[in-house]
Amino acid sequence: MIQMTLIQIDNYGPWTVTPKPRTESDLQILQAELFADVQRQIASRKGLVFFTRFDNMLAVTNGLNEEDHMRIQRSIRNRYPITISMGVGAAETPHEAQRLATVALQNEGGAQSSERKEILAIDSLVDEEDSFVQMAHIDINSITETLTDIESAFDTSFMVNKAQHYLMTKLREKDALLFFIGGDNFMSPCNGLSEEEITNILIEIKEEIGIGLKAGIGRSDNAEDSAYMADIGLEIIREGNNKEWTHVITEL
Repeated sequence: MIQMTLIQIDNYGPWTVTPKPRTESDLQILQAELFADVQRQIASRKGLVFFTRFDNMLAVTNGLNEEDHMRIQRSIRNRYPITISMGVGAAETPHEAQRLATVALQNEGGAQSSERKEILAIDSLVDEEDSFVQMAHIDINSITETLTDIESAFDTSFMVNKAQHYLMTKLREKDALLFFIGGDNFMSPCNGLSEEEITNILIEIKEEIGIGLKAGIGRSDNAEDSAYMADIGLEIIREGNNKEWTHVITEL
């Protein structure tokens, strides 16, 4: 089973305009520093955080218990002008796990409620013996030669976003998630998907929008190791001159 944690800044919208609108650059810096801070703390326990809307983040947190989450919340409260609430859920698929985490937190009050502060809402946690995370690291084939060194920076970004949209749509239909992780790279928590299913998604996207993709797939009992093995799988494909669509690594 995979465990997902929703991390949400408390009452963030009203705070950004109280007592008057805050400088946009300062808000962007706060969001970036908060993401890096939360990532650092969760990564120290072999979890992995993904930004969604920056005031909201989703993390794969297999191995983190209730006290681990509370410790992160206290650390943020002590060093930032805001607090964070968290919802935690565990399920067979990533989409269902994050849904459970979201509902658990929603049941404790709205995101812009002045009364909700530093809530930890746990629907379920993964037992150590049931912990399993499958990650796919997906990237675009030859993006430097086909886009980065030819098209404008914005148009290249547009094509990366287009690939992301198609990947997110197809993976979500199979209860998997997808997150942009920089450059032309995406990470997909994808428990329940076979290598063949992932390959078929990449082939479909190539046929539909002409963007070639490849994926390394890693499996472990935690997010950090599964993502690392996915990285290795992707490097094996690169070294083979893109002759494969996907490659699975199951052991370090």
